[in-house]
Amino acid sequence: MRRDVFNAIADPTRRSILMSLTTEPQNVNALAEKFDITRQAVSLHVKYLQECDVITIDKKGRERYCYLEVEKLFEVSEWLEPFRILWEARFNQLDTLLTKIQNKKDK
Repeated sequence: MRRDVFNAIADPTRRSILMSLTTEPQNVNALAEKFDITRQAVSLHVKYLQECDVITIDKKGRERYCYLEVEKLFEVSEWLEPFRILWEARFNQLDTLLTKIQNKKDK
């Protein structure tokens, strides 16, 4: 089964793990301490994220450190871009309308 970045961000726990890795790489135990689920469950999420190519794992001794692969997450940004443009246009229209209403009140 092919997994992609959208599979990775579909789950709230996986999104939280990704957010935790934005500041620094962390080992699986450190990640597990942040969640109210078992270490094994966190390990399964980490494995899933690795299969989606949004994190890499580097073994250092007995520890496994997780590193965020930010470039892969750009796929989400690119997919969202048309929606950002759409909403930006709508907000600009709203701003124009509100300005017209305010100008009418000022007269």
